[in-house]
Amino acid sequence: MSHSDPGDGLAPAAGRSLAALYFVSGATGLCYEVLWARMLSAQFGVSIFGIAATVTAFMLGLGAGSLLAIGRPGAMSAARALKTFALLELAIALYALALPAINAAGGPALESLAPQLAWWQWFAMQGAVALVLLALPAAAMGASFPVVLRAFAWSPERLGRVYGLNCLGAATGALLSLVLLAALGWSDALRAVALGGSLVAASAWLLSRGVSRQIEPAVPATLGAGQPTRLPRQLLLSYAAVGACALMLEMAWTRLYGMVLLRTEYVLAVILAVYLLGTALGSLLAARAHRGQWLAAAVPLAACACTLLGLWALPAFSVWVQQERFASLSSALLWQALALGLCTLPTTVALGAWLPMLAHRGDVPGGDRLRGVALYGANCIGAAAGALFTVLIAIPVLGTTASVALAAVLLLVLGLALGAPRPLFAALPLALAAAWLLREFPEPKRMLPQAAMAYEQLDRYEDALTLNHVTQAANGQRTLLTDLQHMDASSDPAAVQIQADQARLALLLHRAPRSILFLGLGTGISASGSLAYPELERTAVELSPGAIAAARSWFVPVNHDITQGMRVAHDDARHFLAANREQYDVIVGDLFHPDLAGMSNLLSVEQFRRAREHLRPEGVFAQWIALNQFDRESLHTVLRSFGQIFPEAQIYLDGMHLAMVGSTSRLQAAETMRANLAGRSGEQIDAATGKEGAATWLGRYWGPIAAGIGPVQSETRPVIEYRLPHLRYLEQPPLADILLELLRRRPDLETARAQLAITPDQQTSFASAYVASELAVQSWLASMASDAARAAQLTRLAFETNPHDHWVASSLADELFDSAAQGHALGERRTLERILRVYPDHVESLRALWHLDGAGAQWQSSRAFERLRELAPLDSEVLAAQHEQGHGMQNEN
Repeated sequence: MSHSDPGDGLAPAAGRSLAALYFVSGATGLCYEVLWARMLSAQFGVSIFGIAATVTAFMLGLGAGSLLAIGRPGAMSAARALKTFALLELAIALYALALPAINAAGGPALESLAPQLAWWQWFAMQGAVALVLLALPAAAMGASFPVVLRAFAWSPERLGRVYGLNCLGAATGALLSLVLLAALGWSDALRAVALGGSLVAASAWLLSRGVSRQIEPAVPATLGAGQPTRLPRQLLLSYAAVGACALMLEMAWTRLYGMVLLRTEYVLAVILAVYLLGTALGSLLAARAHRGQWLAAAVPLAACACTLLGLWALPAFSVWVQQERFASLSSALLWQALALGLCTLPTTVALGAWLPMLAHRGDVPGGDRLRGVALYGANCIGAAAGALFTVLIAIPVLGTTASVALAAVLLLVLGLALGAPRPLFAALPLALAAAWLLREFPEPKRMLPQAAMAYEQLDRYEDALTLNHVTQAANGQRTLLTDLQHMDASSDPAAVQIQADQARLALLLHRAPRSILFLGLGTGISASGSLAYPELERTAVELSPGAIAAARSWFVPVNHDITQGMRVAHDDARHFLAANREQYDVIVGDLFHPDLAGMSNLLSVEQFRRAREHLRPEGVFAQWIALNQFDRESLHTVLRSFGQIFPEAQIYLDGMHLAMVGSTSRLQAAETMRANLAGRSGEQIDAATGKEGAATWLGRYWGPIAAGIGPVQSETRPVIEYRLPHLRYLEQPPLADILLELLRRRPDLETARAQLAITPDQQTSFASAYVASELAVQSWLASMASDAARAAQLTRLAFETNPHDHWVASSLADELFDSAAQGHALGERRTLERILRVYPDHVESLRALWHLDGAGAQWQSSRAFERLRELAPLDSEVLAAQHEQGHGMQNEN
C-alpha cells in the first residue's frame, strides 16, 4: 500500500495542535539560526562569513538529520512520534543554552591559533568549528520533520502543508529574533527562545498522552520489511541542485537588496522573512494543486523568468527606494517588504512548490512520506553546498548579479531534469540571452537617484565581503563607494582636509610618535595626514582589496602615494588584532556607518579593549564618529563604552566629527603637543597641524567623557544598531539636540585650562581657539534653526576670535563668495583677494582669480592656478589646462 489509511494518525483536533506546535518549532528554529549567526559574526568579525557558516551548518544538519531519521524505516504510533518530537525539541533547547558556554570555553584556544594562521585560514578553521557545533542541533531539527509526518495520516497534500507551516513559522521567527535581540540582548534572547522550545517540547509530550497508541503503517510494507525502495539518483541530485540554487538566490539577494535597502539588522530580517514567506506560500498552494504537466512546467519557468525580471527591475527598484520618503522605519520596512515581494516572491513561491509537486508524482518508487523526506534531505544538503559555493566561488568570481542570473538559468534546466515538458526547452535560449545581458552589476548612475550625484564609474571591485565602486564627477573629483551607497571618501579638497585631520589629532596628542596603526585604510587620505612625520612607521588594516587597490591607484594624487611607505595588511581588524602582537604609539579608528549590520561591533567595549591592548605605554587611541549618524542616547551608549575601557578619555570636536581619545596613561594634551612640535620649523608645524596651529587643536577639546549611567555597546548585548536605523526617518534629525547637549556639558574656559594643563604662555591663544570653536557650533545651531542672520554674525565673530580655524574661515569664505556672486562682484580682483585673505585655500575663489589672470598665455604664471593645482589635482579644468600646457610644449619641441 502506498498511502496509509485515512483513519490512521492523529484525530483532527490533535492534528491541529501538532500543526501549531510545528509552526512554533519553525519560529524557534529560525530564531536559533539568527542568534547563532550573530554569535559567529562576532567571533569571525565579518558578518557574511558568520552567516554563511551558520546557513551551511544548518542546512547540512537539517538534511542529514532528516535522512538519518528515515534510515531505519518502520511503523511508529502517533503517540511515539509526538514523544520523539518532544525529546528532539528539548534536546535542541538544552543544547542552545549550553552552546554559549561551549563557545566561550573554546574561544581562547581558537584565539591562540590566530598568530599562526592567515586570515582566510582563520575563517576556514572557525567555519569548520561552527559546522561541527551547529550541525548537531540542526540535525535534530531535521529529524523532527519525518517524525512529525509520521504522526499524521500520509498524503502528498499533508507533506506540503506541514512543510509550508514550518516555513511560515520560520518567516515569523526571522522577525521575532530581531524583536528579541533589540529588547533583550543576545544572551537573554537566546534564553527566551530556548524557553519557547522547551514549551513546545512539553506541549508535544502532553499531546502524546492524549492520543491513541495505535500503530500506524507509516511506510509501505515492502519498505517496512527492511528493503526500502531507493529514489532514482538523478531525482535526488536534481532536487539537491534546486536547493543549491535556492541558497544561491538567498545569499545573493541578501547582498543585492541589502545594499539597496541599507543593510541594517531590520532590513536583513525583512529579506529573510520575505524569502521564507514565499517558500511557505508555494508549499501550501502546491499542496492543494492537482497533478498535471502544467504545474511541472510552470514552476521552473516562473522561478527562472521572475528571477531574471527581478534583476532587470533592480535599478528602478533601487532608485525608488532611495527617492521615496517614509514617515517612519516601520512604514519604510512595510513598503519596502511589499516592493521586495514583487521582485522575489514569485520565485520563492515556485521554489516552495517544488517539494509537494514532486510528492504528488506517482511515477517514482517509494510513493509515500519517505519520498518527501528523502527529497527534503537532499534539497537541504544541496542548499548547504549552494551557500558555500555562493560565498567562496560564485560572488568572488562571477559577481552578485551574475550569480543570480546563473541560478535562474539553472532552475530552468533543473525543471527539465525533474520532469517538465520537453517544449520548455524552447525557453532556454531566451533565458541564457537574458542572463547574459543582466550579468553585470548596474553602474551607480543607474542605481542611484540624480540627487545622489552618481557619476561615471571608473572601477569596480567585488568579492564576498564588499562591493567597491570608484566614481568620477563631471568636475573630475573621485569618490569611493562601498556597497553602492556609502561614501567612504572623496577627493574634494574640503573632504581631503577633514579626512587628514583624523590622523593629525591623534599624532599631536602623542609626545613622540614612532608608529601608527589605521583601523581601515579606505582611500588612504586619512593616513596622508601623517606625512608630517617622515620617520613614522605606518600600518593599515583593510579587509577590502578594492579599497586597497583604489588607494594605490585612483586616489594617489590626493593621498600623496601614502601606501608606498606603509604596511597594508589585507585582513579583518579583529583577526589582525588577535594575530598581531605588535604594539603602537597611535591607533586611529576610521569613520564608518554604525547602523549597518555588524558594524556596531567596531564601537563595542570588546573592540575598544582590543585596541588598548595594542597600545604602547603612553599610547593614544582615537576613534572617530560622525555626529549626524547618532541620536543622544546612542551617542551616550558609545561614549560609555569607550569610557569603560579608557576611564580618563577625552572628547575633541572637529566640525561634525567627534573623536574619542584614550590613552594607556593620563592624557596631558597641552604639554604633549608642545613636546611634539618642539624643534620643528614653521613649515613642519603647519604640516602637522594642517596650518591651524596647536592652539586651534587644543581649542577643539570638549571635556572628558561624561555619559552618565546606562547601557554600553557590547558584542553580546548590541544596542545602537537597533536604534540608529530609526534616525533616517525622523522629521527633525537629532543633530541639533546633540550639539546642544555637547554645549551644555562642555567645561568652562577655566576648567578646560586646568584639565589640559595649559601653560601661562598658551593661555591667550588657547582662550581664543576655545571660544571660537564654541561660537562655530552656535553658528551651526543658528543655521539649523533657519536664523541665517545670527549664523552669519556668529561665524564672523568666531573668525575674529580665531582666524586659524579652517572650519570657521571656510564657512566665512563661503558666505563672502555667495554674497559676491549674488552681487555680481566675482569679476573684481579685490573681492576675490579679500576672500582668500580670510581662507587662502578657498577653491572657487582661486578658480575665479585664475580666470581673471587669463586662461590663455599667462595662466602658467598664475599663483592662483598653482595653488589650485595643489589643492585639487583631480579637478577637470585643472587637468585640461595641464594637458594643454603639455601639448603646447610638445608643439614647441
